[in-house]
Amino acid sequence: MSAPAIVFEGVRKDYGRVRAVDRVDLTLPRGAFVGLIGHNGAGKSTCLAMLTGLLRPSEGRILVCGVDVHIDPRGALRHLGAVPENPALFDHLSAREFLQFVADVRGASGLDAALEITGLGEDADRLIREYSQGMRRKTALAAALLGEPEVLVLDEAINGLDPPSAAVVKAELRRRVDAGATVLLSTHVVETVEAVADRVVMLAHGRVVADVDVASLPPGGMESMFLERMQAERDG
Repeated sequence: MSAPAIVFEGVRKDYGRVRAVDRVDLTLPRGAFVGLIGHNGAGKSTCLAMLTGLLRPSEGRILVCGVDVHIDPRGALRHLGAVPENPALFDHLSAREFLQFVADVRGASGLDAALEITGLGEDADRLIREYSQGMRRKTALAAALLGEPEVLVLDEAINGLDPPSAAVVKAELRRRVDAGATVLLSTHVVETVEAVADRVVMLAHGRVVADVDVASLPPGGMESMFLERMQAERDG
């Protein structure tokens, strides 16, 4: 049996006296489209930074397709495509040059397809430094899609895309999930999660406070669940 796509085991992250993530346990199977939601400062970006190897947990471990991210980071990242909250790009390169560099480093293919999916084709030979924030986001997303990775970790990656591009990207993500990939999408926009995800995980103050199937919620129910759980956290 294949290992789960993503596993958090007792993961904690402290910044001095501040506990950003508080013993998170979470298992995401292959072929899952999971939305990660939470208030500002809930721990979403910290969890994703640990998942992609940018931060080391203070306690616990994280596995990607059975590989420990911090024992064998290269092995884990072979399974992973990611868009961080603030992606770093090479401004002196064109998008095509940047994506070719990423493809060469990762031994990945699909550059032309990634440009087409993200709608960068006509602007692929312009320098990244000339791009708007939305186009920079498209470039980072195109890089994550290269090689059809088994796991995609997207931190606010759809926000800022124009509606036609967002629709194409959502359809592509669904296609990949249906083919067995796993997508973990972090966003503040609960309507986006409700529209595209199969499962939603909610963080509050560094803890998982909800983990439910989207289909089990009534129409528009995700926002109500979010507000109810936040009120319960405040009352508790």
